[in-house]
Amino acid sequence: MKLISWNVNGLRACMGKGFADFFAAEDADIFALQETKLQEGQIDFAPEGYHCYWNYAQKKGYSGTAVFTKKEPERVFLGMDMGERFEGEGRVITLDMGDFYFVTVYTPNAQRELTRLPFRCEWEDAFREYLLSLDADKPVVVCGDMNVAHEEIDLKNARSNRGNAGFTDEEREKMTVLLGSGFADAFREIYPDRAAYTWWSYMFRAREKDVGWRIDYFLTSRRFMDRVGDAVIYKDVMGSDHCPVGLILK
Repeated sequence: MKLISWNVNGLRACMGKGFADFFAAEDADIFALQETKLQEGQIDFAPEGYHCYWNYAQKKGYSGTAVFTKKEPERVFLGMDMGERFEGEGRVITLDMGDFYFVTVYTPNAQRELTRLPFRCEWEDAFREYLLSLDADKPVVVCGDMNVAHEEIDLKNARSNRGNAGFTDEEREKMTVLLGSGFADAFREIYPDRAAYTWWSYMFRAREKDVGWRIDYFLTSRRFMDRVGDAVIYKDVMGSDHCPVGLILK
């Protein structure tokens, strides 16, 4: 199976930058999106041969996730069912694929001046609890923009970004705790010493210079890692300030 995840930073805009061509060419079994920035009915994208699921944010032009899967899931859940405080932004979709759960997530950004860091930390705790509840039933594959560079190798300029949104001690610790609770960062497990990035600022020709951050992930239940054949970063695919990431299952 080929699984792909992409923060498209607005699907309508990305459509004009080659999204549909990449989608068709890769022919993924499951293709997940984050930051679709859509409301229902604002786009006509229903690829043939796929079951399509959308979770829209209540706020227009904000957040949102989607999943396209060739195999029809046994069940689909929108959100986490962890209380109203953590819903309404369209950040999570879960598919029950039979032998594993597939989850796509768009983790809240702590924002400039870290104004949303306290909420972000609460959200992280709720999300971890949700994943553990799924993992108690069967293995989990989690993908998406998790808005954190976990280790110094995961961003180009670690020293100057220490304490900035996406590289605070608090956010990094939440990822450490999540991984310590039975999950594996697939790319880092396979490529422990490879510096590779998935997001670049639009400023200062950052992408051209490859001055980036790795904030888009595939995580799996650790007991599921023996099913993982490879983890891929499609760094040359344009259309968003993020590039797609992929997971190949044996």
